[in-house]
Amino acid sequence: MGKQKKSENTYQKINTIFMRDAKNVIMPYDPFTEPEFEYLRSLKWRGECKVDGTNMRIEVTKAEVWDDPMEPSKLEGVEFSVRFAGKTDNAQIPPKLQKFMEENYPDEKVFASLGLKKFIPVEEWVEHKWVSSDGVTPNYDSIPNIYTIYGEGYGVGIQKAGGNYIKDGVGFIVFDVKVNDIYLKTDARDEIANKLGAPIVPLIGYFTLDEAIDFVRKGFKTGLWDNKDFIEEGLVLRTDLGLRNRMGKRLIVKIKYEDFQKYRNVYGTDEKVEQEKNKNYEK
Repeated sequence: MGKQKKSENTYQKINTIFMRDAKNVIMPYDPFTEPEFEYLRSLKWRGECKVDGTNMRIEVTKAEVWDDPMEPSKLEGVEFSVRFAGKTDNAQIPPKLQKFMEENYPDEKVFASLGLKKFIPVEEWVEHKWVSSDGVTPNYDSIPNIYTIYGEGYGVGIQKAGGNYIKDGVGFIVFDVKVNDIYLKTDARDEIANKLGAPIVPLIGYFTLDEAIDFVRKGFKTGLWDNKDFIEEGLVLRTDLGLRNRMGKRLIVKIKYEDFQKYRNVYGTDEKVEQEKNKNYEK
């Protein structure tokens, strides 16, 4: 496999909350990976189920439509197109998952979930608020360049936990929606996913970071999947308001059950032990 080609629209990396030691084991009693996590440690974060699958996205992009492409004189409207992509631009989507996406999320359904149509004439731009500052003049530049529905492709044959979720098929579960470079709040995300007819990653609850750590360390079950006894992979935590750090990066973090299992297997305890820092560890 060649080098994976990232795009500006590749989903942001979600850091684990813990640093790792020289054995690549988490350091659960040391400072967190980001100073903002320490600062917001006592804040109640939104904790959603981390699904073990393959990162995917549905992208909707725009293009101008002229009355005569050979002699453009009048802008007729805007046309949208849909594509399915993996985590990176050249990531291969498993064939059965590609087929599932094509059958369950045709272009018209994707457009409708976002309040769009394949072609929207200039005369309808005002109702979409695609206008200049005067509030009435249609303005192509005010139309978002890209809408992205991010989700996880999951199910049998996808990652080691796949069959626990869906024992005899695959699916797509939504965890984020972005318009240009702005991630939508969860209520807007949920409305779009519901219109699309796609499931949404389950909300487990609201936790301080220490509460979330204790919750994941013990392991938890939701009973939502085909295997009712499946211990969930962990939590992804974010703030309801989409807080960002001073560099403009959205604050989002993951805590994984298997990291605590590895800690126990290597050190034989859940208690604090001496750990050598990993000098090459990258957040």
